[in-house]
Amino acid sequence: MFTGIVEKTGKVIDIIKDNTNVHFVVEVDFADELAIDQSMSHDGCCLTVVKVDKEKKQYVVTAMLETMLKTNLSTWQKGYEINLERSMKMDGRFDGHIVQGHVDQTATCTKVVDENGSWRYYFEYEPQEENITVPKGSISVNGVSLTVVDSAPGMFSVAIIPYTQKVTNFHNFKVGTKVNIEFDVFGKYVARLLKQYMEAK
Repeated sequence: MFTGIVEKTGKVIDIIKDNTNVHFVVEVDFADELAIDQSMSHDGCCLTVVKVDKEKKQYVVTAMLETMLKTNLSTWQKGYEINLERSMKMDGRFDGHIVQGHVDQTATCTKVVDENGSWRYYFEYEPQEENITVPKGSISVNGVSLTVVDSAPGMFSVAIIPYTQKVTNFHNFKVGTKVNIEFDVFGKYVARLLKQYMEAK
């Protein structure tokens, strides 16, 4: 379980293909604090640490074929900057929203607008029945907990303050960038229940 508050950005150092699996070697300054079997959010995708090199401050995570097909991990290259968040502590403050680390689908950045002190990012995605947004609702974009500004079927926008722009990989986004999206878990449950209710009538 995560909150969508990015701790650091890490860097992809190496990519190793192993049959249908892909191992990513990631460098980040808190790698020496990690342990094997630990869950971490990588651009909003929950992956398990399988190896740690504390001296080099590097660790390894493995993505299976299903993960590669449904996320933006297939676009990662050496040097790619990843948003990272370790799993939530039960005794800490809940600063974002409930993020499971289960990417629902990808979306594509269609426009970036400089609003003289903040930035507005627009995204489009293939509409799916339970993947919905609402104005002022929550959404996770590459693991970042954000508030929806504009909302319509298959599109939404979010506004980014300078701090978020600096400490996440949003500063690398441009038109055409593919991102991982996790829709608000409560919204998905409501959509599912409404669908079941309407089908039962």
